Amino acid sequence: MQTTDPMSVGTRLDPGRLSVEDGDRLQRMRTALRALRRPALVDATGGQIELPEPVFRLLCHVVEQVSSGRAVQLLPEHELVTTQAAANLLGVSRPHLVKLLEAREIPFHKVGSHRRVRFADVAAYARKRAETRRKALGSMTREIEEAGLYDR
Repeated sequence: MQTTDPMSVGTRLDPGRLSVEDGDRLQRMRTALRALRRPALVDATGGQIELPEPVFRLLCHVVEQVSSGRAVQLLPEHELVTTQAAANLLGVSRPHLVKLLEAREIPFHKVGSHRRVRFADVAAYARKRAETRRKALGSMTREIEEAGLYDR
């Protein structure tokens, strides 16, 4: 399995690097995608190839994000990433990520002296962290309401 730095691979689409013409095409595509009922691609001979619904939804999401000025990164879930790339994806420092790895919060393995993390494991940790935060905020909100300190 290849190790990837998701911040540098060719699967990253940065809207800041699009030409004016590409930006215009993207906006036209965004409008067209919103209007389509049966998504399809047109092949070189003019024939239509219908897109599976999940692929169409992903395409729509990519177009929406890029046309809104946000970069998009596509990675296979099994892709191995460096600790720096994993830290960047989580929005934490590399030393903090290494502490999470050593505490077995996120699975990893070593290639020589270098730690490698599966993208799917980083994403799973991010989802778990978000859920923990949501529950904590919900609990805090309930306590504040019960104490009569929340002014609606």
